Amino acid sequence: MSYRMCGWIFGSYSYFGMRGLTNHHLSCCVNTLLQTLSATWEMAELLEKWDTAGRRAASDNVPLQLKRVLAAMRGDSPQPAPHRDFLHCLHANNIRLNKQHDADEVFLFILNSIQKQMDDAVLALEIQDLYRIPVENVLRCLECSSVQTRTSYLLSLPLHIKDDHKSLEDCLKSFFEHQELKGQNCCFCAQCERKTPSKQGLQLLSLPRVLCVHLKRFRNTRGDLHKLNCKLTFPETFDFSEAVSDALAATFTQDERSYVLYAVVVHSGATSCGHYTAYVRHSGDNSWYYADDSHVQKASWEEVQTTYGGKNSNTAYMLMYRRLSEQVEHPEVSG
Repeated sequence: MSYRMCGWIFGSYSYFGMRGLTNHHLSCCVNTLLQTLSATWEMAELLEKWDTAGRRAASDNVPLQLKRVLAAMRGDSPQPAPHRDFLHCLHANNIRLNKQHDADEVFLFILNSIQKQMDDAVLALEIQDLYRIPVENVLRCLECSSVQTRTSYLLSLPLHIKDDHKSLEDCLKSFFEHQELKGQNCCFCAQCERKTPSKQGLQLLSLPRVLCVHLKRFRNTRGDLHKLNCKLTFPETFDFSEAVSDALAATFTQDERSYVLYAVVVHSGATSCGHYTAYVRHSGDNSWYYADDSHVQKASWEEVQTTYGGKNSNTAYMLMYRRLSEQVEHPEVSG
């Protein structure tokens, strides 16, 4: 995979080989996700291994159209990358044009579509495994101390933001904190053979190569959907062994727990009339860039930090972290 310096041409459609995407029929949400997926070289490399030679132009096949649009985004043309086919492919799969969408929902839809529609099951699983977060749901009876466990997985961490949360670490600790279930929330205990008070929580079994964090800023209060613009900080590099040490399962043996931020999905405005943009760390020069549909410009970490929220309504909505060792060792990252 190679990137070329394109420079400022036609009002900054392309910069350092990073191509903008024209807004077609309210496509800012998809445009922003495509920029983060383009920056996820792990996915691009796996899609390149998928043999699609001789395949018909399946207009409704999400992974096929994704492979094509990501390849186009790596081209050296100064014009915005062509992505109408991908937009119409999503439209055919009920991610409709001319409609505002939630970025996390579309992201999860794309990952699940890869799993369902890709005819190479091994590669499809490898792609999903990039993001897969295995967790164990632990339910402990407070009367007999018996424990029930159930293993599942997440593709992103859905972190609810509360008024007393000041940082990503606060959100993570709250997410993994065990909650007491009493009264009408009591659960059935097989050993006690009745519903009893219990404690329930999640434990991490391992961490993925790419960790997606969804900062849930939207609240539905008595039918009124509103956005929380409160300030919430997040680091450029993060050690999860410190942040969620109490949430690591006894079987957790992973040594590499340090991650580096490489993409931020930004939501601007209110719930009814919002707009999505992205900050991405480009693998060509390891610098930050800002993509607002067809407009692309170089940025700084200080500019990324303006998405913490507070007075600014341009708030981080999704954070993409990758293992620090892979960021450093990747051949395209020269620092």
